[in-house]
This record gives sequence, C-alpha cells and structure tokens, in this order.
Amino acid sequence: MRQSNLFTKTSRNVPSDEISRNAVLLIKGGFIHKEMAGAYSYLPLGLRVVEKIKAIIKEEMDAIGGQEILLASLQGPDLWQKNNRWDDKQVDIWFKDKGGKVGFAWSHEEPMIEMASHHIESYKDLPVFVYQFQNKFRNEPRAKSGLLRTREFIMKDLYSFTATEKDLDAFYEKCAKAYEKIFKRVGIGEKTYRTFASGGVFTKYSHEFQTLSEAGEDTIYLDSKKRIAVNKEVYTPEVAKSLGLDKKNLVEAKSIEVGNIFKFGTVYSEKLGLKYKNKEGKEKPVFLGSYGIGIGRLMATAVELFCDTSGIIWPEGIAPFKVHLIELGKDKGKKIYADLIKAGIEVLYDDRDASAGEKFKDADLLGIPWRVVVSAKTKEKAEIKRRNAKKVELLSINEAIRKLI
Repeated sequence: MRQSNLFTKTSRNVPSDEISRNAVLLIKGGFIHKEMAGAYSYLPLGLRVVEKIKAIIKEEMDAIGGQEILLASLQGPDLWQKNNRWDDKQVDIWFKDKGGKVGFAWSHEEPMIEMASHHIESYKDLPVFVYQFQNKFRNEPRAKSGLLRTREFIMKDLYSFTATEKDLDAFYEKCAKAYEKIFKRVGIGEKTYRTFASGGVFTKYSHEFQTLSEAGEDTIYLDSKKRIAVNKEVYTPEVAKSLGLDKKNLVEAKSIEVGNIFKFGTVYSEKLGLKYKNKEGKEKPVFLGSYGIGIGRLMATAVELFCDTSGIIWPEGIAPFKVHLIELGKDKGKKIYADLIKAGIEVLYDDRDASAGEKFKDADLLGIPWRVVVSAKTKEKAEIKRRNAKKVELLSINEAIRKLI
C-alpha cells in the first residue's frame, strides 16, 4: 500500500484522558480511533493487525476440530432468565433497550446451548466444537487502560459439547495447548503463563492465560521454571501445595489476562435442558466447556510489551505489514515496491512528499518489523534494518528480497 493513499495519518495529539501506553501509541499511529470511554474504532492499520491475530487463532481452532459460526448479538430475556443471568443485580453489565426486552449479548453460553439443542440428540452427534469472532458488549463500570478494558470488544469464544467428563477433560487440555501455540505465534508466548483461577460454582479451578506486564490489573504468583502460576484471588498455601508448588519459589507479578478456558460441566445443560441419548437410549446431560480470547486486548498487550520511547515494535506475526519502504527523493522506490509485492511481501510504501525526519519518525511510531530505505545515497541498492536494530545493511534489491522472504 502507498502511504500517500492511507486513510489515516499519524498524530501527536491524544485524548487528554488517555494515559495507557497501548492507547497512546495506537491512537498516535492511526491504528484506532476513540469514540468514547471504552469504545474504539479500528482504522485500516489497526484492522490489519486484528485480522492477523484472528487468522492465527482461526488456524489453531480449526486444527483442534473447531468449526466457525456467528451468533446474533441481539438477545431476548427468555433464555437468560432460565439461568438467572438477565436481571442479575449484583453484576448488571447488560446494554438493554428501555423496555428491557432486548439486550446486546455480553456472552453467548445461553444462546449457544439453545442452538445446540436443535442439533444434538444422540451420542452420535457428539462431540461438537464451535467458535466465533463476535463483538461483545459489557457495561463496564471501569472502562480504562485503552484496549485492555473496554465496553465493546471482539472476542473469540469457543464452546465444546461432549458426552462425558473424560471427553471434556481431553478437549480442555487440547485447547490449552492450542492457546499456547497462539500466544507463541502472536509473540507473547515466553511471557504468558497458564494460571490457576477460580472456577466459581462450576468447578474447583478454571485457567487463565496471564501475560506478565506492569500494565496488568491482575496479580499472580508464578513459578517460572515450572511455568505454572496462580491468581492472587485464589492463592493460599494449601492451593500452592495441591499444585506441587513451593512458596519460596513463587514470584509475585502484575499481569494481563489474555485468555481463559472454563469447564461448566453439566450445570448449564441441566438448567437449559441440553441432553442426548446414550447407546442404551438413556437421556444424559451434555458436558460443556467455554474458551475465550479477547482480540483487542491481545493486540494491546503486544503493544505494552513491544515498544520503546519512539513507538511500537510489532512482532512479525501480527504486524500490519512486514516491510516499511521509505523513499527519500523521487521515484526511487517504485521498482522495489513492485518487486516486493511480486515476491509476496506485504509492504507499506512511504511515497509521501515529506522530509526524511518526518518519515523516519513515523516509521518508528508505526513499528513495522523491517525498514527498507532507498535514496540517491543508496544508488541501485537499499538500506535494510529491523525496527529495533542499530545495524544497517546495504544490499542489492535481490539480496534484500531474499532476506525478507
């Protein structure tokens, strides 16, 4: 893409109430636009990052048998009342119409179970693993920290339906491994820990995936060698002992929750009447699991971890483009731009009529992994360097392309 045609421009101005690093850099770079507290629009560069993250997640969910669907955002009260989650006065996060007859879904367990009841009758219909990328709406009273806590956000939520608890346990572990692959591909794997958390009324524990960051709202106790962590909310010496953890090896740290996996067992199925007939013809409740990842939060976490005083340093797997081609002078970049595209390399071509200083400053802010500079000084060659590296190489166009592929 030619940068001169890019819809958005970089900015030095940020809303006065934004102090989080991810929001400041993403707004300055033209990745997102703030609509109101807790609500952000994604601009072309930001949407490219979102789609990269979604593609990684989709590949890993498909690999474990997931099938993609899309549920309606609008929900009526009937289903949710059966589960006492429509008028929960203690945690009322619904956005509803004035009459309280329609709400924007903040989660999708109830409608997913209702839909499944039309397709699951026999053990032969199980297991089922379905997922979606859906906008969720939560009337969050503490909308803050940029994309880390919002009132509208994109979530990948997967639901598993199995005949037995053993089958649920097996898929639960399979999904946990898939999550580890996702976070590694996104670039945050080394700093992300599977974390024991409260299972509420459903099970002893659920698991969160917590990424170490001072920007996080959670506190965890972690054993870095065993790569096990416990959320402070459930930590006790007894819990540590039950997990085989030695208190003296645990380190307290701030973290961001980037994903969670949850076993509901048969609690929801029994309440909402989701059953199947086993081989003997007896009706049994279906075992349910739920598995979530916040897309915007994952994007914001990457920014919090990978940035410097000049801007973002995108991990290559989710960067909006792989190469930022900077042209100093006139028409020097056209051929290499065409050659990079021909080689299948995603490239943002800064062909703007702007000073070298402005171009380099914007390139630092946008954080595209590789920078290629062409000018009168480079003649028929190009300067190539990584965003966060000091070393610059002068290569022929063909050498540069071979390095970038």
